[in-house]
Amino acid sequence: MRNTARRAVQVVCVLTTASLLAACGAGKERPSEDGTAVGVTDTSIKVGAHFPLTGPAAPGYSEIPSGHQAFYEYVNDNGGVHGRDIEMVVKDDAYNPTNTSAVTNDMILQDEIFAMVGGLGTPTHRAVVQRLNDDGIPDLFVSSGSLQWGDDPAGSPMTFGWQPDYEIEGKVIGQYVKENMPDAKVGLFLQDDDFGEDGEKGARQFLDAQIVDVQKYTPGGSTDFSPQMSSFKSKGVDLVIGFNTPSYTALSQIAAQGVGFKSKWFYSNVGSDPALVGGLLASMTKGKIPAEQGVKLMDGMMTTEYIPGVDAPDDEWVKLWQKVWDEYSKKGSEKLTNYRIYGMSQAYTFVQALQANGKDLTRESIVETIEKEGASFEGPGLAPFRFSEDSHLGISGMSVVEIKNGASEPLTPVLVTDIGDAAIEEDDSAASDVPPSSGIPE
Repeated sequence: MRNTARRAVQVVCVLTTASLLAACGAGKERPSEDGTAVGVTDTSIKVGAHFPLTGPAAPGYSEIPSGHQAFYEYVNDNGGVHGRDIEMVVKDDAYNPTNTSAVTNDMILQDEIFAMVGGLGTPTHRAVVQRLNDDGIPDLFVSSGSLQWGDDPAGSPMTFGWQPDYEIEGKVIGQYVKENMPDAKVGLFLQDDDFGEDGEKGARQFLDAQIVDVQKYTPGGSTDFSPQMSSFKSKGVDLVIGFNTPSYTALSQIAAQGVGFKSKWFYSNVGSDPALVGGLLASMTKGKIPAEQGVKLMDGMMTTEYIPGVDAPDDEWVKLWQKVWDEYSKKGSEKLTNYRIYGMSQAYTFVQALQANGKDLTRESIVETIEKEGASFEGPGLAPFRFSEDSHLGISGMSVVEIKNGASEPLTPVLVTDIGDAAIEEDDSAASDVPPSSGIPE
């Protein structure tokens, strides 16, 4: 650990109401006073991110930036990246697109960030992706699986996804159900935006004939889903596939119990964390469903997995994340969670991109580096990245798992594919990826 003074990772948790005045060229590759790129000095790199630190989407998602922070502090204390420490500015948008525009404006004009890293949410990030690209600001590893972060590099050249997109997740889910539950009457429970649309698009490639009902919800709207569950019940649905955030997973379970609807459930990875959903069920029912019972309700539910989580403590990546979290968590009582692992995993990829870029860092050079070298990046992902000049989409695959006693048990090997009619194939090429001895990308 360095003894010299260092600039610590800075996490600013502020919801601002700054004006949305246009900043013509504000984020273009203009040099700062010392001749380096905006947000970059000889000793630091400043990045930003928007997350729902408050509001209905905060459970789980608000933990992601603490994972980033912990890993960046670990890297900074071990020499930084090419002699630079990483500073992180995080601002609260409460999962509201209007707020996302405001806080992003602040980060560009006031904080003068070099890049946006890990900004969260499909409806929220959509509000700022054009601004970031127009201003030439790297928009890296968006915390969402929407296709819009990677399937059009010509239209959004600065934006990159990170996790598997919802279309390929829908494909993997659809194929599994078709092969293993060919007689199931399928109902889709979808968030009414790209999250649900992309998932449905993938699932319908395999399940179009089995889908008997589709129900949608608007995030931030009604939280009573009795009508949707009643519709599933009346249509004879015996398998629900949900593309939902954790709060809406919990709400769907409460509504199903309320109307006496019983079904098998297959949730997208986004909304399937057993511990979080169990806690939400307890809080939403004011203890009528204790947290332990809520976790038990998840038993038998299916989902997907693309990075190892807290239920795999012997995995080498999880060992690294636990070590980092134990040393750098801000509150010793807080445990390592899957959301903090997600944040550290993203941070690892960003550090890997910086290392590959070299000392001469510009906004253009980091994009070029990811396009040229990103497909070979190693990390905790169960499948390789798809990064290239023609695709800015992230991790290429996942496995199907079943939740039992709060942990996941694999039902398939790792399955990789791409959008469209690309075949789904088994792939174990990432199985040999283990962290370097330092825990820092080389």
